[in-house]
Amino acid sequence: MEQRPAARTADARETHDVRRGVPRTDAVLRDPRLSTAAGRLGPGVVKAAIRQAQEQARAGAVPPEQVPDLAVALLPDTAGGLRPVINATGVLLHTNLGRAPLSTAARQAVWAAAGPTDVELDLTTGARARRGRSALAALRDRVPSAADAHVVNNGAAALVLAATALAAGRDILISRGEMVEIGDGFRLPDLLVSTGARLREVGTTNRTTAADYADALGPATGFILKVHPSNFRITGFTRAAGIGELTPLGVPVVADIGSGLLAPHPALPGEPDAETQLRAGASLVTASGDKLLGGPQCGLLLGERELIRTLTRHPLARALRVDKLTLAALQATLTGPETPTATALTADPARLRARAGRLADALSADGVDARAVAGAATVGGGGAPGVTLPSAALSLPEAYAVPLRTGRVPVVGRLEAGRCLLDLRAVPPEDDERLAEAVRSAAGR
Repeated sequence: MEQRPAARTADARETHDVRRGVPRTDAVLRDPRLSTAAGRLGPGVVKAAIRQAQEQARAGAVPPEQVPDLAVALLPDTAGGLRPVINATGVLLHTNLGRAPLSTAARQAVWAAAGPTDVELDLTTGARARRGRSALAALRDRVPSAADAHVVNNGAAALVLAATALAAGRDILISRGEMVEIGDGFRLPDLLVSTGARLREVGTTNRTTAADYADALGPATGFILKVHPSNFRITGFTRAAGIGELTPLGVPVVADIGSGLLAPHPALPGEPDAETQLRAGASLVTASGDKLLGGPQCGLLLGERELIRTLTRHPLARALRVDKLTLAALQATLTGPETPTATALTADPARLRARAGRLADALSADGVDARAVAGAATVGGGGAPGVTLPSAALSLPEAYAVPLRTGRVPVVGRLEAGRCLLDLRAVPPEDDERLAEAVRSAAGR
C-alpha cells in the first residue's frame, strides 16, 4: 500500500503561506512611491530597500502586505551613501562625523557650483583665469597679514606641498616636542620624510630654545617648522621658542597651526591663529579649513607672495588642488554668516540648560527616563587641547545608545557613568524636535 506523506503541521503551513505571500520585486516596484524614488535615487538603491523589506516579511517581522510601506521607510534620503547624523557627543569638531558642519550659505554655494562654473575662466575676457581666485581673495581679506594664499585638499597636504617645494633633499629643523602623532597612527615625521626632506630634531621634549635652532642651521636648511601640538599639552618645566625669536635666523619659518583659527578668539586664548603668526614673522602658515574655520575639508597656505608662488608652480600642486565645490563652500564660509561651529563655540550655557530641561520634561511626560544634566563639551578635531566648554545634556539609560545610532535619524551621544548623554552644545536648536522624536522612536513610543 502506498504510504501517504505525513500531514504538515499548522506552523509549517503558516510559514509556507507567509513566504508565498511576499510580493515579487517587480510588483513592489510598481508602487508609485518606489518608482518615483528609483528616478531620484537610482534603481539599485530602491531594489536594495525592497529586498530588505522582503527578507523581514519572510522572517515574519512584518506582514507581506506591508512590504511596499517598509521599503519606502528603508529608502535613504540621498543616493550619496553618507547618512546625516545629529552630533550629540559634546565634541564640536568630531573627526568621525566629518568635523565642521557647513553653514546654510556654504551648502547653497555647493549646490550652485554643482553645474558648469567660471572656476578657471574670466567671463569678461574669455581667457583662462587663476583657479578659485574669488575664494583666495576672500581668504586674504580675512587674514590681512597674508600677502597671498593657496588652497589644497587638506591640512596634511598643505604641509606636504610646503616640505616638497621648499625642502626636498634639504633639512627641516623641528623641535623634539613637536614631533606629533595626530590620530589613527598618522605621524607628522613620517609625512615629512615621505617628501624627501630630512628632519633635524632640535632641543628636548619639554624645552627648546632659539639657540637650539641656531646651532642646527646650515647651508642645507630648507626651513624651520613650528608645529602646534594641538591634541596634547606639556606642562611644568617647559620652554618653546616663539616665531618672533626664530625669524632673525635668516631662513623661512613655517608655522603649522592645525586647527584653522584665522584670528584670535576670546574663548580660545591659547589657540594659535594665522594672523598673529604672520604678524610675528612667520613666512608661511598652514592650517585646516574644516576645523575652527567651520568650512569644508581643505588645507590653507598663507604667507609671503614669493613662497606661495613657489608652491603653486610646483608639479605637486596640481595633484593636491581642490575642486570647485570646495572652493565655493570655502568662500561662502569666509564671507557668509556665522558658521555652526562658531555658533556652538559661543553657545550660552544657560540657554543650553533651558533646552535640556524642556526636552527632559517633554520626554518624561511620554514615559521616557530622561533627565537634564550639566556637561562639559570639547572643541575636538585637534583643536584647543585641555579647553572644556560648559554645556548641558539629556541623560538617558545606556541601552538607548545603539537604537539612537541606528535609527531613522541617527543620533550619536556618549556613554558616561552608565548613562547615554546627548550633549546639546553642537546640536542646533532647530534640531531639538528631531532629537526628541529620535529618542521616542528608540524608546518604542
